[in-house]
Amino acid sequence: MENQKLRDILSNSENIVFFGGAGVSTESGIPDFRSVDGLYHKKYKYPPEEILSHNFFMENTEEFYEFYRAKMIFSDRKPNAAHQALSHLEKSGRLKAVITQNIDGLHQAAGSKSVLELHGSIHRNYCMKCRQLYGLERIFQSSGVPLCDCGGVIKPDVVLYEENLDDYVMKTALSYIKKAETLMIGGTSLTVYPAAGMVRYFSGANLILINKSPTPMDEAADMVIQGSIGEVLGAAVS
Repeated sequence: MENQKLRDILSNSENIVFFGGAGVSTESGIPDFRSVDGLYHKKYKYPPEEILSHNFFMENTEEFYEFYRAKMIFSDRKPNAAHQALSHLEKSGRLKAVITQNIDGLHQAAGSKSVLELHGSIHRNYCMKCRQLYGLERIFQSSGVPLCDCGGVIKPDVVLYEENLDDYVMKTALSYIKKAETLMIGGTSLTVYPAAGMVRYFSGANLILINKSPTPMDEAADMVIQGSIGEVLGAAVS
């Protein structure tokens, strides 16, 4: 019943935007942060929130990279049914943008073109000295702290704690949300700000939430589906 209703909404919407979080990629085998089995519930030498901070990166760069390579990079993972469904929806012309909190690049791997990465991407890296750009291979091929040919330290283009979200990406994402007829939110607890606050700018016709657990926006939604986002979207988009 819910899947048919969702299918009908998506089929009749001409301007859809998707806003997603870590739950979109857990079905590809990438762990999230805040669930019972998530990264933040594991025991490490330092709390993950501290390791993934700007200050820690600057002061303990080698230890940052030890954690980053082991726990944040999953280059062998493949897009799941949710990624594929969103790519299909974009190709139909109805989905205008994917706004994601994930840094894994799986939306692009599935074929999505209009992807706004709020927290950056593991696939982009840059020299802090000369700004030379590097792909993920440079991180893998190096040991310890990866260095640029000029000798500068290479930093992942991901938003660490204590860093601001990219202003252009934020403004573009808000523009899409404000214009959307249907906003689908999936795989996110909507507790990470400022990203989570962006959905409050939506004033369209259909607010749809797909998540395995309740969110603070459930009561404001037109439709709430608790379940696997891959199964839900896979059944609703074909």
